[in-house]
Order: sequence, then C-alpha cells, then structure tokens
Amino acid sequence: MRVARFAGDDDPRFGVVGQDGDTPIIAPIKGDPLYSPLELTGEKLELASVRLLTPVIPRSKVIGVGKNFAGHAAEMGTEVPTEPLIFLKPNTSVIGPGEPIFYPAASNEVHFEGELAVVIGRICRNVEASDVPKVIYGYTIANDVSARDLQARDGQWTRAKGFDTFCPLGPWIETDFDPADVRIQTTLNGETKQDGRTSDMVFDVSQIVQFVSSFMTLLPGDVILTGTPEGVGPMQPGDQVSVSIDGLGTLTNSVVEDE
Repeated sequence: MRVARFAGDDDPRFGVVGQDGDTPIIAPIKGDPLYSPLELTGEKLELASVRLLTPVIPRSKVIGVGKNFAGHAAEMGTEVPTEPLIFLKPNTSVIGPGEPIFYPAASNEVHFEGELAVVIGRICRNVEASDVPKVIYGYTIANDVSARDLQARDGQWTRAKGFDTFCPLGPWIETDFDPADVRIQTTLNGETKQDGRTSDMVFDVSQIVQFVSSFMTLLPGDVILTGTPEGVGPMQPGDQVSVSIDGLGTLTNSVVEDE
C-alpha cells in the first residue's frame, strides 16, 4: 500500500495511491494513518489533480546513518565504521517532492545524497533484530542534503545537514516493501551520479533499527535515513536532483538560492 500526504483545494490530507483503470488516483483517508486506523472516506481523486507533500511529518526526529556504504566511506577518505555512525537532522529540514532545496549563503559546497528512508510506526525501545519489521510502518525516499564544507569546518554535522529544506522525503510511504536488495539511483539534471544497491549497506535496516533503539526511544513518524551509495557530489542553484528507488518511485527537487 502506498500512503501519501497531499494538498488539493482544502487542508493537507492523507490518502492511498492506486489506479482506477489506467488513471492514477488517490483515495483520501480519515486522519493520520500513523495514529489512527486506516479508514477511507469513499472519495477518489485523480493523482494529477493534487500536489504531493512530504508523506510524513516527523514530530520528533530524523536520524541519519553515516558512511553506511563502503564505497561512500572510501570516497570520503575514511574507514568503514565498526558500528552504525548516527547523527540527527531537525524535523524542520523536511520538505516534500517538488519543493525547492534552498542553497544557503553560508556554504559553497552543497551535496546530494540519495537514500532509503525508514518510517517508524510505533513507540519502541531495545528492539531485537527479528522484531524490527513489527515497528516499521513503511519506507520512502530521502535526499540527505549536506553542506560538505561546513561539515569539514565544524567537525560535526549538525549545521551541515540541518538547514531548512535539507531533508526532502517522498513521494509516498510504501508499507509493503522488502529493503534487502533494491537499486538506488540519483540523477543530477538527468545525468546519473549514484547507482547502488541496498544489499551493499554495511549495516542493514534491522541492524540499524536495533542499534538506534538501544539508546533512544523511537516514536511513530520518526524517520531513519539508512546511508548513501558512492557518487555524492555538488549541486548548484538551477539544478534538479532526482532520487529513484526500485519499488518506491522517484523523489525530485530543484535547487534555488536562499534569499
């Protein structure tokens, strides 16, 4: 099931994305599916008639995993971590598909990082690896935008990864998805820059959730970014970046100057 958040002529709502014959549609649901049982309203809207928003609004936190692909660790000139390398992005960095990424005046080197994102579905702590699927609501696509020069200058990653608009998510959450071995691609202005597979992760989804939940409580709507393949690189205002994951679709955003 694909669950999206959208805006039409009224306030943002959630809906289930599907097909009516050959026409892509969205069927609105009542409330937020993370906090209430899924109940359809009976409406059907053409998907082309609405604007998709970020499919989840993290009320608590966005958690990142650094250097979780050996190729990316190598291109950054570092060793592969011996345990997941964790950082946080503020929930104010989250935007949806089609929304602009603002290029901050404080940086001269802003990079794209296409990633698989996990959406947590229930309160959990100290989750065993075998129980991880029970606490995941679904999966979506992320771009862990990073100001690489600030990352190097600060010696830690909060500012570099925490600017407003530095965490595009979307276009929807897929609740029936196997993350074990799927392709992740990032294109910049149509040119492929990243092309990897989740099977190349140093730590898989179960290991990541088990590790993170061992020291912090996870809440419904928390998002975990699982790391990026090699091939990260700079974006400039005027560029368009797209992250595609097999089975999840494509997340596209443009880069603009921050005024």
